[in-house]
Amino acid sequence: MEHTTNQEIAPAKGSTKTYIIGFVLATLLTLVSFSLVMIKDINRHVAFAALMVAALAQMVVHLHYFLHLDRSSSQRWNVLVLAFTAVIVFILIGGTLWVMFTLNSRMM
Repeated sequence: MEHTTNQEIAPAKGSTKTYIIGFVLATLLTLVSFSLVMIKDINRHVAFAALMVAALAQMVVHLHYFLHLDRSSSQRWNVLVLAFTAVIVFILIGGTLWVMFTLNSRMM
């Protein structure tokens, strides 16, 4: 019986198969988002919540299938840089909105 390694079993990162899976999932999530917006009979709050879930799923699909970020130890620094960037963007956007609303309340 032959000895197989994990590299022979799992598809390589950046293989055509992973890109096709990522493309199909991203396309399906995009179609779900467009259909949620186009349906007039759905409750706005339900549509907004479903749209946010689809957007988060789309981000995870892009990070995993196209940027090849996962929980492996080799990707730890890339994930840390991504998390740090998200924190900085959150601080910048949150701080900007906080300053705008504070100024708006002081001007009234």
